[in-house]
Amino acid sequence: MPKGSPELTETRREEIINACEKLYQTMSFKEITIKEIGNVTSFTRTSIYNYFQTKEEIFLALLKREYELWIASLREAMERTEVMTKDEFADMLARSLEKRAQLLKIMSMNHYDMETGSRPEHLAAFKVVYGESIRTVMSALNKYFPDMGVSEKQDFIYTFFPFMFGIYPYTFVTEKQRTAMEEADVNYVFMTIYEITFNCVKRLLD
Repeated sequence: MPKGSPELTETRREEIINACEKLYQTMSFKEITIKEIGNVTSFTRTSIYNYFQTKEEIFLALLKREYELWIASLREAMERTEVMTKDEFADMLARSLEKRAQLLKIMSMNHYDMETGSRPEHLAAFKVVYGESIRTVMSALNKYFPDMGVSEKQDFIYTFFPFMFGIYPYTFVTEKQRTAMEEADVNYVFMTIYEITFNCVKRLLD
């Protein structure tokens, strides 16, 4: 562990995560290296290894933060509203994910690599937050649909969370992908994060 106060440790961890996030806006997961991340931090590249041993651990920390932000937005929406219809609930979930495109991008493209390339303690810390996201959505179902059966709620959870992994690839396509689908005569309907999530949640609740 690095020397210094817990506050300094957390500040440096956040700076590393922020640097990774900045690079990810213009570079792919494969292109980003510890060296590249070190170039946009205020300390040396070798210092990064005091906090993260691999770039996968840095991305996992970024994904963990994205889940924390999503959880916070869901809880804020639940605090504001005591009663929701199915349409309103679908709207709430869709809007919450619409603001978290980065969450969806990371989880859809790099999830396996991140977990494989991270130490157990980093993976466990991430899983705690991931589990909390499931409990938060379940809490919302309990609050707004008290008559919904236990098995129905479990079916919702175990359908919706795997579905989230596919949202980004279905809503963000490159020009190359778009051209290829047109040449292959694939009758593909392009949807937004909001549209695809709203439709899915509505179908699950109906």
